[in-house]
Amino acid sequence: MSMPGALQAALSQGRALKVISGLANFDADLVAAVVRAADRGGATFVDIACDASLVRLARQQTALPICVSSVEPTAFLAAVEAGADLIEIGNYDSFYAQGREFSAAEVLELTQATRALLPQITLSVTVPHTLPLDQQATLAEQLVVAGADIIQTEGGTSSAPTHAGVLGLIEKAAPTLAAASVISKAVNVPVLCASGLSDVTAPMAIAAGAAGIGVGSAINRLDNELAMIAAVQRFVEALDRARVAQAH
Repeated sequence: MSMPGALQAALSQGRALKVISGLANFDADLVAAVVRAADRGGATFVDIACDASLVRLARQQTALPICVSSVEPTAFLAAVEAGADLIEIGNYDSFYAQGREFSAAEVLELTQATRALLPQITLSVTVPHTLPLDQQATLAEQLVVAGADIIQTEGGTSSAPTHAGVLGLIEKAAPTLAAASVISKAVNVPVLCASGLSDVTAPMAIAAGAAGIGVGSAINRLDNELAMIAAVQRFVEALDRARVAQAH
């Protein structure tokens, strides 16, 4: 599948940073602020709700690749028509809050249906953290066969840190780091580690085998754009440190 060149390069170098505004976030002002912060802070690409008008809005703010997230295959069509560069089946967090979970069979079916509708576009698929790790790895392998170009992990919502400070940050990231480690060994496509990460744990994601990270609430919950830009820059610096460490 044709992947934007800068994104492909960042993934191959283990420094891709995706900034997520949220699958259920249709607040145009907030989405625009998150996209601008991603652009100015040095992110690789942005991930926004699957909505054609939001894609056009985001394109006015940045030249970065735009990813749209949904769990409805047909919803991608209008967003891709509006200029989305890649699509993501995932960002399930808003559904977990409603008590809805996604089985392996459902995620595979969504992937197959999406690929049938859009055979050419770069497709990222999130493996649900609610599955045991061995089943996450098996599903990831099946998703790649079904046409996924990127596999994304998650897990922040499943972890409840019991400590404050750095130890708490590591506890919060543990499920998604574990998934990245297991899945990156199982598949030959880039793995994006997302959910529950901080600038402390971002280098751990790369060490675990991820080609990049996805961050959402660490940025989109901040109340002003300057703080958002600074947060993006901290993640960029953390990934740079990880790259330097791996080179030595």
